[in-house]
Amino acid sequence: MKRFFQSLQAKYMTIILVALFLFQAAYLLIAMLAMGLQEDISGEKSKNESDPNHIEEKWHADAKKLERASQEAILSHFSKWKKKYPDASMFWVDEHGNLMEQLDVKGDLPANWTPAFTAKFIKERYGGDPFTVISFIGGDEKNGFIVLEIPRNLFLPPIVEVTEKYGLLLGAGLLLIITLFIIISFLFFRGIRKRLLHLQEAMERRDMDNLPIGIDVQKNDEIGQLEQTFNEMILELKESRQREQEEEQLRRELIANLSHDLRTPLTKINAQTYSIAKEKLSPEGKQAVKALETSIVNIDRLIENLMSYTLLMASKHKQELTELDAVRFVRESMASWYPVFEKESFEVIIELEPFQEKWQADPVWLSRIFDNILQNVLRHAKDGLYLEVATESTDEYDEIIFIDHGKGLKNSSGEKGAGIGLSIIDLMVKGMKLDWEMESGDEGTAIKIRRIK
Repeated sequence: MKRFFQSLQAKYMTIILVALFLFQAAYLLIAMLAMGLQEDISGEKSKNESDPNHIEEKWHADAKKLERASQEAILSHFSKWKKKYPDASMFWVDEHGNLMEQLDVKGDLPANWTPAFTAKFIKERYGGDPFTVISFIGGDEKNGFIVLEIPRNLFLPPIVEVTEKYGLLLGAGLLLIITLFIIISFLFFRGIRKRLLHLQEAMERRDMDNLPIGIDVQKNDEIGQLEQTFNEMILELKESRQREQEEEQLRRELIANLSHDLRTPLTKINAQTYSIAKEKLSPEGKQAVKALETSIVNIDRLIENLMSYTLLMASKHKQELTELDAVRFVRESMASWYPVFEKESFEVIIELEPFQEKWQADPVWLSRIFDNILQNVLRHAKDGLYLEVATESTDEYDEIIFIDHGKGLKNSSGEKGAGIGLSIIDLMVKGMKLDWEMESGDEGTAIKIRRIK
């Protein structure tokens, strides 16, 4: 239950309930004003004295008592009713149709009342405003009649009078309540939006380990719980990253130790193989020694690739960028590799055009990239027996291209490896801020090393 009262839903329900309470309070205030106005108007009057039917009956009864009344009695009668109903107007027409007396009558009345005019007057006043009561003096039409007129707004309910009297103030009050409700709701949702944006910004910020930064939890509502969950997620990510780093460090140390430990027996095997090769051997023996020497070279290359890959992943492989002539560097590399391809009966085509600008590159890394590419050609493109090394320059880039006519890297090869050589190429090329692209298919493979101008 405590958690519910701390929620955003409970807070907004409170705002709505307060608004409803204020509306009810406003209507209660109107009722109180109506009651106060009724007391001000009526004083100690009974409810019947504000009833039109009661007034009509009372006027008829008092008129009946005025049989053969004198002018003084009529005026006294008018005066008594005037005290009860200050807004009322009255007049007296005698049996001859002469207007004898009038009190606070609005408008002009004829001095002589004919039967036709009297009938017209009664017709106009029936059910209209003001409320009109016509009574014969003494209850006999031969004695003339007296007329009472009271504005009908005096019979309106107090609530209507309050509305008419305080309508503008009441409307302003209700408008103020609605405006206040809108403002509070706006501030409420703006606070929610502000906290959500703050949480979004926290998710976008990163620390040195490229992990989100925690956020201070100030409230225990739904957003606060979301912030708490976010902080717990960050803690789990940090723990996971720490475990990953520890495992990566252990893996690197293991690979480094294995690489070092494998070189010692490999060196001994190479020495023994050299010694065996000097002995007098049969053709089959010489072929076996040659295959053994090739395997030793391949194993040494794999160990070197594995060690380099580990160092590159740990960002510990030394790099020294210098300005160099990339085309000349390719020529020198191909000069050292040419005998190897010639021995394997490859058709080697070299078409190198000088670049206008020098490359910023590490000679050791660039040499390693070219060696891995050429080794892949020897391993995977022996069927095609073709190698082309060329250059291409545009306004946007300079690139070095290696093309072979093998079956492609996607097809099975007797010397297919784990792809560490290509991974080293990718890491070294990107480490020197160069680009590379490889297109491999059934008709061959093309690898492009590119420098964007």
